[in-house]
Amino acid sequence: MPGPGNVRWLLKTEPSEYAYDDLERDGETAWGGVANPVALAHLRAMAAGDLAVVYHTGNQKRAVGVAQVIAAQGHDPPRLAPKQRLAQPVTLAQIKGHPAFADSPLVKIGRLSVVPLSAAQWRALLALAKTAL
Repeated sequence: MPGPGNVRWLLKTEPSEYAYDDLERDGETAWGGVANPVALAHLRAMAAGDLAVVYHTGNQKRAVGVAQVIAAQGHDPPRLAPKQRLAQPVTLAQIKGHPAFADSPLVKIGRLSVVPLSAAQWRALLALAKTAL
């Protein structure tokens, strides 16, 4: 089992409600508002140091930035801070077209708002974004 700071996530947000720009402006936020039990379990599994790709839903459908979990208290919403904007946004079509995501809940359970990413998926997403961390 990976230790704290070694798990990678994808977090979906409706940009008209809370966008990556808002996270950059605010400097940090509590990532809450998740109701789906599976997504909520993923949220509760987050640990300080974990990284998460922020994905805009709605009419954008693209990953836009990376955030870092700065505090997690089990059932309370974890706190996130912006880490780095992706050099190039990654669209849902690019994600769906990449073999690393073939069995991902991201493409199989489209409404899941918090998705764990494997190491291969994390590397693929950053490669598609032309971003190094």
